[in-house]
Amino acid sequence: MPAWTDQLRFAFQPVVNLATGAVAALEVLARPECGDVLASARRSPDIDAELAGLAVQSAARQETLLPLHVNVFAATVAELPGLTVLRKAVHDAGRRPWEITLDLGGPFTHVPHQALLAGVAELRDEGYRICADGVGDGDLPLRLLGDLAPDLVKLDASLCAGLTCGAGARAVVAAMGRLCEQAGGLLAIEGVETERQYAAVRDAGVQLAQGNLFAPPARRPAADVYLPPAGPTPATVAAAPYGAPSGPPVAQFLEPAALLPMSASAGAVRSHLTAFPEVSGVLLVDADGVPVRAVDRDRFLLSLSARYGHALYADRPALRLADRPRTVGAGATAWEVLDVITDGDRVRTGDDVAVVDERGRCVGVVHLADILRALAESRVEEAARLNPLTRLPGSDAVNGEVDRRIAEGRPFALSWVDVDGFKQVNDGAGFAAGDELIRSVGRVLAEVAGREADARVGHIGGDDFLVLAEPGGLEPFAAALLDVAWSAGGAPVTLSLATVLCPPGGVTGHQQAAAALAPLKKAAKALPGASWVVGRPGAERFETRRGTPARVPGPAGEAAAAGQEGTRAGVSGSA
Repeated sequence: MPAWTDQLRFAFQPVVNLATGAVAALEVLARPECGDVLASARRSPDIDAELAGLAVQSAARQETLLPLHVNVFAATVAELPGLTVLRKAVHDAGRRPWEITLDLGGPFTHVPHQALLAGVAELRDEGYRICADGVGDGDLPLRLLGDLAPDLVKLDASLCAGLTCGAGARAVVAAMGRLCEQAGGLLAIEGVETERQYAAVRDAGVQLAQGNLFAPPARRPAADVYLPPAGPTPATVAAAPYGAPSGPPVAQFLEPAALLPMSASAGAVRSHLTAFPEVSGVLLVDADGVPVRAVDRDRFLLSLSARYGHALYADRPALRLADRPRTVGAGATAWEVLDVITDGDRVRTGDDVAVVDERGRCVGVVHLADILRALAESRVEEAARLNPLTRLPGSDAVNGEVDRRIAEGRPFALSWVDVDGFKQVNDGAGFAAGDELIRSVGRVLAEVAGREADARVGHIGGDDFLVLAEPGGLEPFAAALLDVAWSAGGAPVTLSLATVLCPPGGVTGHQQAAAALAPLKKAAKALPGASWVVGRPGAERFETRRGTPARVPGPAGEAAAAGQEGTRAGVSGSA
């Protein structure tokens, strides 16, 4: 009677990096010719672990250099910590654990969560990458997803289909993107079947994708994938408006690395480069996978092709023709990669940069061309969002940061800045003087924000500005805006400042924060001269920190007096 393994075949589907258009990895998919092996694997951790080992062996027969995604049920990791069968297959195939991503699939409901987390921690300690698979249509609890902190979250095909149908799926994908960003992971999606879905996936900020549009699962790994023409990929991390720019994360541009042991001869490296013409260089690594030397393809082959080059070097260690590797951490940004590239020998400007994990093990490389293209695109996108008068970002940038801090459970202070009687400034001093005043206010805000950690400012338009800061970081803004003499066309001008202090859980989104700010803005404008009022969401009273209410009847005077009364009653405006 034939063994069940004799009726089993494997297919390979590319995992495509949407930022570079290259194949980042291959998912190995079991394809039984008869019977239901997958159902047996779901019931038996031993069968599931053996299936994972066979997947690695099948990839080894294809002689592919690409990293692998191997499917494993969550219960298997919980019941068989260490996955001995898989570890042996990885070792026998000459693979390293950090070249393998384990796609953890459900069911999760009846899996002991602590045992699963312990099993994942052991695998991660060896270097395996962890992917939460099938998110969106499965039973993975959000609490467990957060505790797993996966290197990759792979969304179900149903969410991909929903991206083109309504706002619900887009909101879910955006939430998962935010989770990945905070946890330091990447977001992937399955089931990209049409060019419309491809465009929606890119617009949603997804970094990796699979689907028949690129290449269907096949018995042999696809050498090329179809990539529809598309516009610039949206940067998942916008450049910071002040200080050193952050830029998109390096993980977006990660490509598989060609790794050989540091004992490899020059002849072995040459054979490797000849067999894989798409490889631009080889990293020589120690037993732990830490890059020791880097071999650039062009310089290496030029040295071997020189007179007597082959005779001199072929049988000797390739280390003789290698350079020290250029490395960045997996959490680096594109700007940090550019710093590494430009800080050194100009001959090596085009060399790949190795990306290493917290233990120094190589997890991939990034190419200069991809980094430069991404930074150029992010700068164009950023410039399109800037106000042409002040060169400050608009309200969208501040609103996005507000939502980020709300999601992180951080307190924040959102302030609105306005020039008092700006219409009269324009009418009396002229538009040129009004524009110069607005530019001056914008410069002051940018200068203060550059000195204050975590501060952001935006120019809504006209004479309205937004300031986002820590609750204890407001005074520098108030001093720079309110405690100095402003003028336009020789006439004195004053500013008004309104602040809403939002504790964790105080508001659910930037819309609610803006709504809480609106009455404070009205109260600040009701005070003559330079003014500053501070309140909290849902509170009727506020604190007046600058300005004195005018002693005139009417709603404005009553609003200002109410503010003063709140201060006297001991209403605190501090965090």
